[in-house]
Amino acid sequence: MTLSDLLIILATAVSPLIAVQVTRFLDDRNEERGRKLQVFKTLMATRAYNISLTHVEALNRIDLEFSEKRPREKMVLDQWQQYLDHLGDKTLTGDAWGRKRVDLLVDLLHVMGKSLGYDFNKTSIKNGTYSPTAHGRVETEQDRIRELILELLEGRGTLPMYVTNLPGQSEASSKAAG
Repeated sequence: MTLSDLLIILATAVSPLIAVQVTRFLDDRNEERGRKLQVFKTLMATRAYNISLTHVEALNRIDLEFSEKRPREKMVLDQWQQYLDHLGDKTLTGDAWGRKRVDLLVDLLHVMGKSLGYDFNKTSIKNGTYSPTAHGRVETEQDRIRELILELLEGRGTLPMYVTNLPGQSEASSKAAG
């Protein structure tokens, strides 16, 4: 047996193993990118609803899906840390806190989009959402209902009641009329 015969046998035996390893590597890479895209798409879709459960879950997955070892992803993690720090900041209040929160979220989504190959500008990220006013009204009403129920349950509120029909009242009215 010659050297070339041995090399052909070796290549024939090893080729399927190499093909399987390359396929696994590519599948893992695609799955990893898919998870990052899912985080990004969820945050983009819910950016007008920052207290929605899916938005919060996607934010909390950033640390899991993005790596400090890759420069573009490290930028995402750095921006996420700034946003997270602001979310817990109690020094700013009201509109100032809200405006800064929006700006930091836009910065986070912009950096994340760039790291994933999207080229959104910050203005379109900030203003390119549709959020019906009815959603805000429903959310406000639900918050108010929860507050009132809690006040009742904690004894801080009252439930107004008006009696309009007492039993036997209609019988007495008809006897007095007749």
